[in-house]
Amino acid sequence: MRTFTLMAIFVALCISSAPAQQPAPDDLAAVFERAQKALQNQDYTAAEQGFKEVLRRAPHSAAAASNLGVVYIRTERYDSAIRVLLAAKRLAPDTPGFDLNLGLAYYYSEQFPKAIEAFSRVLQFQPDNYQARYLRAMSCFLNDEYGRAIQELEPLANGEQDNLDYLFALGISYGKVKRTEDCEKTFGRMVRAGGDSAHLHFLLGRAYLDLYRNGPAREELEKTIALDPKLPMAHYNLGVVYQRLRMLPEAIQQFAIEMTITPGDPFSYENRGVLCLEQSQWDEAIAYFRQALARQPKMPKSLAGTGKAYFQKGDAAQAIRYIQQAIALDPDDASFHYQLGQAYRLAGQPQHAATELATTQRLQAAARDKQADELSGRTPPPSPPAPSP
Repeated sequence: MRTFTLMAIFVALCISSAPAQQPAPDDLAAVFERAQKALQNQDYTAAEQGFKEVLRRAPHSAAAASNLGVVYIRTERYDSAIRVLLAAKRLAPDTPGFDLNLGLAYYYSEQFPKAIEAFSRVLQFQPDNYQARYLRAMSCFLNDEYGRAIQELEPLANGEQDNLDYLFALGISYGKVKRTEDCEKTFGRMVRAGGDSAHLHFLLGRAYLDLYRNGPAREELEKTIALDPKLPMAHYNLGVVYQRLRMLPEAIQQFAIEMTITPGDPFSYENRGVLCLEQSQWDEAIAYFRQALARQPKMPKSLAGTGKAYFQKGDAAQAIRYIQQAIALDPDDASFHYQLGQAYRLAGQPQHAATELATTQRLQAAARDKQADELSGRTPPPSPPAPSP
């Protein structure tokens, strides 16, 4: 990851006719140098303090804002990283390195359309930037753009033959567009490259899960956990398999374990809430959905699930409130409109109910590839390759 902190650029960008009472440019440059050295030494607390001090004295320092963004990325504070990197871009819009780091922040916060845009801007200025090209390809895959992902991934094959994450993305993309032979060949290459590792079995399990081959997915994910019981997202994905197979006590156990391994991830809480709904445990469902929403507020399924639980409890006002929020995030989900129609009926608003039920029928009549209640696996965004020299 590049930090783009040449001293000459820094001085030019942030030092300009300072009033007499401000520190001399050399003093400010010394603060910047110490912060930069702290960043290189992975002392992120000192680096953050230093770059913030520079920005306090010189608010127009694009270099300090960019490096502060790098600190935030490396400490997984992606919203803060995006904020300061956008500020850096406004100060120096023609610096492609800012877009590379901005793309990374979007990538790791799973805002893949914005990541694609940022990496594309890098490639306009630096068409040979391998890191940006690789990450744009992976972002296309993670954004479910499988045809485009294949187009972006295939040219990278020579350098990625042993990269399990790359082969995973390419293999699933082939499977999604029904290129079955290419899919099987790619998964075979994964097995040869990965050996008997937990990471290999995890990716194979996720691949089978994505392709709805639940039996092989279960086998691979159980092997994963036998090899590495603390691998992030392994228990969650095995829980999804068990949930699909209606092995509900086993699914509940796996989601509970995942909550201890990745407590900040919302999806185990969301799926646990869904299971509570199925068992008519309305208060428990609300509690789990709220825990999911505390970790990620923009989760339409958790919002709609909360609304459904309130509907079952007879609280029409709360049901309408939460389901409307879900529809605002995903207006094309027929099941949300149906639930809202039922909530309006409960509230004694038949005209609103009729409107929502008509919308439900329209959406159900349209061709749709994905059902609202589809259970999906989860994989953290793969780490990018090191930047080219």
